[in-house]
Amino acid sequence: MVLESHEQCRLRGLNPDELPKYTEWFSKEELESRQAHYKDVIEVISLFVDKFLSSVPGDPFLVAITDDKGFILEFKGNPSIISKVRQLGITEGVRFSEELSTNAIDLCLRNDLPVQLVGEDHYHKVLHQLACYTAPIHAEDNGQLLGTLSLMTDIQSAHPHLLALLCTIVDSIERELLLHKQNTQLQILNQVLLETNYYGVIITDARGSILEINDNSTFILGMAIHEKRFIVGTSVFHMSRIGPYFERVILHGESCVGEEVSIMVEDKLNYYMLDVVPIYDNEQLIRVVGSLRDITEMKMTEELLRNSEKLGFAGQLAVSIAHEIRNPMTTVKGILQLSSKTTNPHYYNLMMSELERMNAIVGEFLILGRPQAIQYKDEQCAVILQEVLSVLEMQFEMNGIVIRTQFIESTTIPCDRDQVKQVFLNILKNAMEALPFGGEINVLLDIVDHYQRIQFMDNGVGMTEEVKQRIGQPFHTTRRDGNGLGMMMVDKIVSSHNGRLVVSSELGIGTIVEVWFPAS
Repeated sequence: MVLESHEQCRLRGLNPDELPKYTEWFSKEELESRQAHYKDVIEVISLFVDKFLSSVPGDPFLVAITDDKGFILEFKGNPSIISKVRQLGITEGVRFSEELSTNAIDLCLRNDLPVQLVGEDHYHKVLHQLACYTAPIHAEDNGQLLGTLSLMTDIQSAHPHLLALLCTIVDSIERELLLHKQNTQLQILNQVLLETNYYGVIITDARGSILEINDNSTFILGMAIHEKRFIVGTSVFHMSRIGPYFERVILHGESCVGEEVSIMVEDKLNYYMLDVVPIYDNEQLIRVVGSLRDITEMKMTEELLRNSEKLGFAGQLAVSIAHEIRNPMTTVKGILQLSSKTTNPHYYNLMMSELERMNAIVGEFLILGRPQAIQYKDEQCAVILQEVLSVLEMQFEMNGIVIRTQFIESTTIPCDRDQVKQVFLNILKNAMEALPFGGEINVLLDIVDHYQRIQFMDNGVGMTEEVKQRIGQPFHTTRRDGNGLGMMMVDKIVSSHNGRLVVSSELGIGTIVEVWFPAS
């Protein structure tokens, strides 16, 4: 390689008696940019170079770091030899290329081999008093050529073992670069995992001892953030909600992915998707990572979809059976009316009222089955409410229920009169159902924030939180003979009128239902 390089120098007409002429170099900005790009590599190399130079203090050694194109990025070494090479034009930023002359850096990069040039191996005579050793530096994981590390000294200090020493240093540098890269990746991964706001993350060792837990996990598991330092080092098996899943993975080697768990968070039941994943190193379990992802909203969406399916089914059912029921009902009603003179009046009235009730139930199904044409008009809310109360007055009295009304302020609301009547009727019927042994129903009418508020308050049996959460869902009812459509219709009508429905209840104390309609 050296002889061939010398021949090329002669063919190019280079004069060995002159100084080498450097034709390529970085500007100050380019050098700073390249040094920043190689920052991690330079830092790792400097650790090993500093150790080597500290072991040979005062000896004329210079170490140079270049990139993969042969540009010198940094010098380290004895000040006297650094001063000497600067006089030769060798500074940070210059490039050692094939056109320069025979040099160890170019030969090393072109052949990807360690190279030594001692004395007259250099083409230019001014370099005959120097010995240069260069070894290539590769990325350990993919073999990419990163640059070179060069050792320069005077010829009196030259020794064949210096190249072997340099290659040993480079091997250590390459391993350290790989470890540094892996540690950086692990640090980034660890930061992404533990600092995310979307997941709760728990990391344990192979025995289930907690090594890391992020703030989101402590919140989900009902612990204060300052308690984290007490949690680290304890066994994950003691955590009742997630411990059994870690046991399955650690003790039994079972997979645990996509497990749904429910956890009470701040008095609210939340749903989470739990994944517990083992981490192996050469088939040996070293870590276990558990992650909790909040799927409460997804569960609510699924519930809404199921309700939509129920509504769709109810609509199809309503359309298919409405005529089948109403036709015989019309016939029976007509015959009863014809025979009214010969039928006991008490039985006649009872049968007619039951037929009307059946007709009303069918009507509720028909509302599900086809959209209703809403005729909006400005109506006095108090008048509509009073009409409904008058209709139910007799039933209140028969059931031992005292109805108290307080009409503080009334206004007109844009509404479909019949549908608003249906809202009040359904709410009051539910209130009566909650008072099987009599009681009180208080009705309040007032105006709040440009809304007509109608409040119905009873002192009945009340509802559990679970029952209250499912109000308005089709076919959900606590009555044995109920169909769960009454409050669903209330919710649907109030929403179609741009209003809102608010329900509060306490078991054994009573229920308050508020209906808010926007004022005209």
